[in-house]
Amino acid sequence: MPELTSSADTRQRLLEAAGEVFAEQGFRSTTVREICQRAKANIAAVNYHFGDKERLYAEVLRYAHRCAMEKYPPEQGLADTAPAAERLEAFIRSFLLRIFDVGSLAWHGKLIAHEMIEPTQALDALVETDIRPRAVQLTAIVRALVRPEVSEAQVYLCAMSIVGQCMFYHHARPLITRLNPAQRFTPADVEALAQHITQFSLSALRHLATPEEDV
Repeated sequence: MPELTSSADTRQRLLEAAGEVFAEQGFRSTTVREICQRAKANIAAVNYHFGDKERLYAEVLRYAHRCAMEKYPPEQGLADTAPAAERLEAFIRSFLLRIFDVGSLAWHGKLIAHEMIEPTQALDALVETDIRPRAVQLTAIVRALVRPEVSEAQVYLCAMSIVGQCMFYHHARPLITRLNPAQRFTPADVEALAQHITQFSLSALRHLATPEEDV
């Protein structure tokens, strides 16, 4: 039993260490040696527990996304029958909390964001198992907020626009803080940002015109 515990402990340390290094440097720039040094593990431990660097990365990506979703679930305790506007705000708030998380788990959101910029083959599997269901969830919320005649293509674009607003504040953070040095991303700031994106999006969705009406 002690050997099993030790093996599981090593595997967990490798996951955590790899996540931190991958989040800092990206998949391509990270070496197995760096990961093992940070995990205080033998250089052969990655091959033993995961097979190779690629499979370790895929497992880290799944682990990071799962942990982030468990900590900040999109529903935030709301039932499926809750008003769509409330569900939209919960979705946006949880999204922002995940990508702006701080502390020992901050690498989770950073790693996922890094993967969006420099995608690897591991993203394909993550999309199918984890990200696509969330996209379907957001699209359903948007559909409930727009008029029936709004097309599915428009609904999809609106959902992606909402995600885009959230991601902008993460990816463009160096620019944003230079344009507005007073901008911070504390929990209170993230809450204010969630409310702004929600209200901005709700206003757009409720007044969305169809292409025929724009003519």
